[in-house]
Amino acid sequence: MRLDKHSLKLYAVTDRKWLKGSSMEEEVEKAVKAGVTMVQLREKHMEFDELVSLAKKIGAIVHRYNVPLIINDNIDAALASDADGVHVGQKDICASYARQKIGSSMILGVSAGTAEMALEAEKCGADYIGAGAVFSTSTKKDADKLSFVELKRICCSVSIPVVAIGGINEGNIMELSGSGVAGAAVVSAIFASGDAAASASKLLILAEKMLENK
Repeated sequence: MRLDKHSLKLYAVTDRKWLKGSSMEEEVEKAVKAGVTMVQLREKHMEFDELVSLAKKIGAIVHRYNVPLIINDNIDAALASDADGVHVGQKDICASYARQKIGSSMILGVSAGTAEMALEAEKCGADYIGAGAVFSTSTKKDADKLSFVELKRICCSVSIPVVAIGGINEGNIMELSGSGVAGAAVVSAIFASGDAAASASKLLILAEKMLENK
């Protein structure tokens, strides 16, 4: 599955700590059915075999809805599970190495906190940029906050789409209007809400409104 910029409209990133007795498969399916356009499986501390097994299950679900599955950081798990791509951070894996490992057919996302980082990622073969943290976030407490000015600068500096991430929820997503992003990546706003389907549905409507206000 190739990347379409519309795939980034509402990008859900998983986090098991919010499950509260439900399964990741159940919560992801609820979110995707309600309008999530891309899913990233982010499980940094899961054993390799368990991660591959979960990725295959999640992949089978999201592909029924024509939604891509991205694996966070773990290239080998992405390859072993037939995921659609991998997302790497600045401190994790070199983007050019990631592109070399996954080949030309898989999607490569790269995190960037400055326009210069984004440009370098694009040169190294990134298909999209994850820019953030745009708001304060409980998921990454050590993340530097990205200003609106720099977010806009990142979007203007590259020809590939940019998805904003970090603390995005129903109350602040509209503040991204006019930045040039192709969408919003959310974690707790969906998976910690207690109703993944309802939250995803509301966020999709807001994301579409935000994208209209260029």
